[in-house]
Amino acid sequence: MSFSSITADLRKELVSNMPQIRILLKKNPAMAFTTINEIASKIGVKNGITLSLNFPQRGKIEDFESYGTENIGMVFQRNSRNFPIDRNLIKSKASEILDRPQVHDAYMYEGKEGVRVVLENMRLDILPASLHVWGKFDDKVKEFCNWLLINCYQLNPGVDGALSEANSKV
Repeated sequence: MSFSSITADLRKELVSNMPQIRILLKKNPAMAFTTINEIASKIGVKNGITLSLNFPQRGKIEDFESYGTENIGMVFQRNSRNFPIDRNLIKSKASEILDRPQVHDAYMYEGKEGVRVVLENMRLDILPASLHVWGKFDDKVKEFCNWLLINCYQLNPGVDGALSEANSKV
């Protein structure tokens, strides 16, 4: 499983459910939000992660075309406090793949690690337990997130449920 395959699968499911989502948005936006995230949750379970969509700006939920292409959260191992690889490797890979990122240590308290990558119109919050993509992601961001899922979150891109297997060994 890869970031690209997970988001493509998510996008496909959301598009196939778009008529229902549009009706719900008109009648009950809170129910539409719940339905959207139920769909995301099912895709996440299938891939051994917790997956959610976020709508950080008012009215963003009505931007149907953006569903599955921005503002995504992935939780891998909820209680992880440290990366399995050196944090500097994550930062150098971000600088290598992405276009002029600002890369900083973040969330560094109570023995926890984190990296924040800020691009022109978006940011990534990379934590040992989760990845949060705030903004619309392009192919370069997908490439970096694919690298993160393999190297930082240790998910095998060719094996569904790789996280479940890894968690059972912990």
